[in-house]
Amino acid sequence: MVFKRKIYDQLLLWKEEEGKTALLIEGARRVGKTTIAQEFGKREYKTHILIDFSIASFEMKSIFSQYASNLDDFFFFLTTLTGTELHMRDSLIIFDEVQLFPVARGLIKHLVKDHRYDYIETGSLLSIKQHVKDILIPSEERAISLYPLDFEEFCIAIKQESIPGVIKEHYEQLKPLGPLHSHIMKLFREYILVGGMPQAVLEFIQTNDYTRVDRIKRDILRLYRNDISKYAKGYESKVLRIFDDIPSQLSKHEKKFKLSAISKHARFREYEDAFMWLDEAMIVNICFNAEDPQIGLALYKDRLTLKLYLADTGLLFSHVYDMNREMHKDIAEKIVADRLEANHGMIFENIVAQMLQAKNKKLYFYSRTDNTNSQNTMEIDFLIIDPHKPAKISPIEVKSGKRYSSSSLIKFKRKFSSKIGQSYLLHTKDLMIKDDIHYLPIYMTMFL
Repeated sequence: MVFKRKIYDQLLLWKEEEGKTALLIEGARRVGKTTIAQEFGKREYKTHILIDFSIASFEMKSIFSQYASNLDDFFFFLTTLTGTELHMRDSLIIFDEVQLFPVARGLIKHLVKDHRYDYIETGSLLSIKQHVKDILIPSEERAISLYPLDFEEFCIAIKQESIPGVIKEHYEQLKPLGPLHSHIMKLFREYILVGGMPQAVLEFIQTNDYTRVDRIKRDILRLYRNDISKYAKGYESKVLRIFDDIPSQLSKHEKKFKLSAISKHARFREYEDAFMWLDEAMIVNICFNAEDPQIGLALYKDRLTLKLYLADTGLLFSHVYDMNREMHKDIAEKIVADRLEANHGMIFENIVAQMLQAKNKKLYFYSRTDNTNSQNTMEIDFLIIDPHKPAKISPIEVKSGKRYSSSSLIKFKRKFSSKIGQSYLLHTKDLMIKDDIHYLPIYMTMFL
């Protein structure tokens, strides 16, 4: 089963440029990069060839070094080895897991210049040093990111195609959804529990068995840990400590990542490479504190103060509920029905981070403590460019419980009134507007 992915439209736009660049699809392991590249090749080209460098033969790899200077011979041996005929400007060649064979990536410059065929590369851990060693990164390469399925893609996958359009209509008109809200929240809880990893979503569709879905997610978490041990050379133990401590750090009221919880004497400069490794592997979403909430948030980023979210909230659930290495069916059903007595603040913050990241937004928050004046103490979960006023900043607060206050948001609005546009509070209730704050159901994050 191949899921409908929004990235497909980006692939079509790239194809219209008729081979001016190769396309690099990067993303975490198991997000579906190979599947979407193959599907694109089948639908949009007369023929396509996929070279999977995780299993490619010695003969296949050898043609990249032996015939790099003679592309006629290169293509002759490529078609011979694969048994696939190539057609001028109507064939696609896919370099899958290209990070495992940098020589192929280094040849992209010459292949694009040759202009006979189109090229897509897929890979993970593409910025890791050993994967770019001794090659010149081709300027003829355009990179796009593939993330786990978002909520809209999840709804389409489970045959609830009309739901995203209904949500968008009510968001644009600022109109409550009424009786539909509880139905959509149930679907949304299913989404955050299952997550957006294609394997897990497929298992959910086929079996509706949360325990089996959980096993797949744990397999992916184990794969990530193995990758860390294999590729984070020199600081793998630090990366593993950070990765394993994400649930504990997010469970705290103040979710800023504190290295002191890992080691009393830990210093950020000793762990910076470990944080960056997880970010480059696209296993996590990093959210930095912006010390001055205004346009150009990156200029005011405090790189020492950050929050760390897992890139897929379904994986976070399996990371959190570690009961006998398997999530019990009863727990899953209570989560979906909203009957589990637990604080899910970290889960809801994580899904908001995931949804904003899926829209290619850089993640920032605002945090300040003032022991002399409580009016200056505030914590805003996320800051984004106002969707409707690009010269302003929109603060976002996320609330998972049925009872909450918006005191930080009100203080923030008062203190930075000249810099901010619309303020948002994302919650589990229906849409409402109060004190010029838009209280949106959390699933509307995808339109911010």
